[in-house]
Amino acid sequence: MNRRTRTVVLCCALLLLTAGTIGPAATATDAPQQREAAAVTGTAKLYRSAGDDITVSFDAHLAAKDTDDPTKATGTFEFSHYRNDFGAWAKAEVDCLITGGKVAVVSGVITDSDLPGAKGKRVGVTVHDLGRHDRLGYSWAATGLPGAGQEPPKCVGSAPFEKVKKGTGDFTVAPWQPEL
Repeated sequence: MNRRTRTVVLCCALLLLTAGTIGPAATATDAPQQREAAAVTGTAKLYRSAGDDITVSFDAHLAAKDTDDPTKATGTFEFSHYRNDFGAWAKAEVDCLITGGKVAVVSGVITDSDLPGAKGKRVGVTVHDLGRHDRLGYSWAATGLPGAGQEPPKCVGSAPFEKVKKGTGDFTVAPWQPEL
């Protein structure tokens, strides 16, 4: 066989092998996957002109199978606030997650904290996912510090009045689409 014919045969063989190995894999990954019903994730610092160090992190999810019951949401969220000699942190277990468009309201019960009286208390946080200009609100702005004020009910936060500090992070909200 001459060199030219061998090259053509080799190229055809390679094409057939490649088509056989890529074809089924592409079909398997193109299969539609059911996404979770709702979510809010991410970490960011809040902007304060006085220089407060405030960080909030979310990893909250509502499974597709639980789309009709936002109180079956799972995950955690954490927050900390430090300024000069004052400060505290807390971690909460999610007990509700509702999202609409780019807004999420997540509530949870504090499972660990160095803030006296906060452990076991419910708090709520609202996130507005605006790309790099996200906003956030929290229940204790109206009810008092966790453990020192009143607790909100499940699924309740406040209007997202705080701004995320530029360049510190980005929250992502997956919209809830329940069958009504």
